[in-house]
Amino acid sequence: MWLQLKNTVPFMKWGKFSVVFSALMLIASIASISINGLKFGLDFTGGTLLEVGYDKAANLSDIRQELEQNGFADAVVQHFGNSSEVLIRLAPRENVKAEDLSHQILELISNDQLGQAEMRRIEFVGPSVGEELKEQGGLAMLVALICILIYVAFRFEWRFALGSVLALAHDVIITIGLFSVLGIEFDLTVLAAVLAVIGYSLNDTIVVFDRIRENFVKLRQGTPAEIIDISLTQTLSRTTITSFTTVLVLLALFFKGGALIHAFATALLFGIGIGTYSSIFVASVFALKLGISREDLIPAVVEKEGADQDPLM
Repeated sequence: MWLQLKNTVPFMKWGKFSVVFSALMLIASIASISINGLKFGLDFTGGTLLEVGYDKAANLSDIRQELEQNGFADAVVQHFGNSSEVLIRLAPRENVKAEDLSHQILELISNDQLGQAEMRRIEFVGPSVGEELKEQGGLAMLVALICILIYVAFRFEWRFALGSVLALAHDVIITIGLFSVLGIEFDLTVLAAVLAVIGYSLNDTIVVFDRIRENFVKLRQGTPAEIIDISLTQTLSRTTITSFTTVLVLLALFFKGGALIHAFATALLFGIGIGTYSSIFVASVFALKLGISREDLIPAVVEKEGADQDPLM
């Protein structure tokens, strides 16, 4: 036991600092979401999305001015991929077909001054569909957290279950807060990434909790904090290698995957980082603060009927 403690990283000694750090990140995320909100993509808001390509570098200011002068002041214009690719988002318009609207926009932004534009892609989502997707996405995350709470409570112990769900909520709020702070578009691909982060973080947390439970049964000496430190140290190499290899793939997607999955890769990169941190410093710290002990994890010995009687009698 002494030798194990000698080679152990004292994670729980940093518990107070991690609580303060997590609290600051949560406050900043919630404040940004409350004040700035989220920049919802077309999937949630509804409207028309046009992707056009020019034969030269596009001047976004001139395109915005042209659209504004012709009754499209609400149009969001931005580069997409490179300087000659332009993405235009428009709010829903009643009694106007998406096809007619796309032709009208293409005529406005394709001239001698701006350059010749070519339609690459057009998407249309109705406002009712967008609102439904937003509600269903939020419900999906809530149901996922509730199911995880029930699963971990049955497999381990309610303190571990509560700690894991708090850690997952911590990961989701901070990841969404990043998109609010940076003003990155939040669409269905990002929602899928957030749900993937929940699964990844939970898997990491389950591995840690499984080792903690084993060590509570195996090690007869040591405080709960010391046993948790030993367990986290034993699983640290596995956690580091898994996170590193996953991040390598995501970096390739981030830099080479194109603009369509840029936000998806961003959410996963940040989410995996914060999920790895929470598996070590949030879930375990919360379980310790809730008073987890050896007695909570060692199964009670059930005496068989008649076991206390003398077999010779």
